[in-house]
Amino acid sequence: MSRFVRPSKYRHTYSQQAKKEHNYENLKVSTSAWDTDLIKANPKFLSINYQASGGGAFLVLPLLSPFSAPAIPTPKLPDLLPLCRGHSGPVLDTAWHPHKEAVLASAGEDGKIFLWNFESEISNSARGSEGTGYSGKFSGWGEENWTTPSDWEHTAFIPKAGQGKKVGQVVFNPVASGLLASASGDHVVRLWDVDSGKFDEALVELKGHKDTVQSVCWNYTGDLLITTSRDKQIRMYDPRAGSDPIKQADGHGGIKGSRVVWLGDRERAVTTGFSRMSDRQMILWDTATLKPISTENIDSSSGVIMPHYVEGNSVLLLAGKGDGNIRYYEYADDELFYLNEHKSADPQRGFTLLPRHAVDVGQNEIARGFKLTTSTVEPIGFVVPRKAESFQADIFPPAPSDEAAFTAKEWMDGKKGPPKLIDMES
Repeated sequence: MSRFVRPSKYRHTYSQQAKKEHNYENLKVSTSAWDTDLIKANPKFLSINYQASGGGAFLVLPLLSPFSAPAIPTPKLPDLLPLCRGHSGPVLDTAWHPHKEAVLASAGEDGKIFLWNFESEISNSARGSEGTGYSGKFSGWGEENWTTPSDWEHTAFIPKAGQGKKVGQVVFNPVASGLLASASGDHVVRLWDVDSGKFDEALVELKGHKDTVQSVCWNYTGDLLITTSRDKQIRMYDPRAGSDPIKQADGHGGIKGSRVVWLGDRERAVTTGFSRMSDRQMILWDTATLKPISTENIDSSSGVIMPHYVEGNSVLLLAGKGDGNIRYYEYADDELFYLNEHKSADPQRGFTLLPRHAVDVGQNEIARGFKLTTSTVEPIGFVVPRKAESFQADIFPPAPSDEAAFTAKEWMDGKKGPPKLIDMES
């Protein structure tokens, strides 16, 4: 009996975990029970929610490519490190500015958003010309008698970002420079222009949530925003059209953590959450109508699933907290087709993806993830096997660049458009 095989460029995609000597080890990851990814990446740095006394802190580490030759082993992290302090309560989330790679926003239980600038470290985020050690804050890291430099100082902060309540999520707009969305404990999503330095009041306040906002996601063109909430609703907002949602629908039946991710430039989104029977679920949504297209029960595990989408390649990765595996699917013909999974004996506490324009095209790496365990960061490449050594244009379409299409003020004035793109071959 013949069997039809669906054609796919990504059918044989496999995961490539970095060798142990290229992991970041001896971390003290935050023990806060708040549900975020705990780790974020850009082409130069990693930020990790950290466990520290005397208030909240997070750690910033220089980022290396463990898959490119010559790949020099990463030194084991010392017990004392320069940290980013300032919050009086645990840091709950961080977000790298997509158009200024040295700038980061952090949110905490103290109801504040802090802004940080690591411009002085940009030239120090890679190995020296002789491949020995780092300079800047991490000068001498891995060498004998390395001493801990002073902590980082923030450059600005938004004192009333949460109106006295904790700020749980921060997400930058992918198109407008400096436009930051924050979700706080008063069930409001606020927009800020962090490039302007004016933080007396938010640009927009998005209301309607009846309980904790669990995740926030911008669409590909940065003009719409979608949220999930503990009140079991999924909401879509056009922030320039008003503070109320333009669409709203029933989400997952369970109250445990629900997440949402937009599927690139399509009118589709995926939410992950729990059914009323506590099964882990994935729902594919039509965002034009905010109606579900399909619902899939994944398993009966208890960990929140962190969804990440590789736009341009139509690949969805699902990393469950407490799981050792990472499943990945391909979106095609309005369906999500299971491809494979990365397997590991070490459960993850957090997971994030590198921006697509920074992956290693020479290795046919369509995505690079960073898996965070209780004490280690493990880089994982997702590779499409090809025999040809030349640039594979069909799996590397142009990617959103690190150049903004317009400013936050222009966005507020009504300007719309897609992100600027960069040729992956260049």
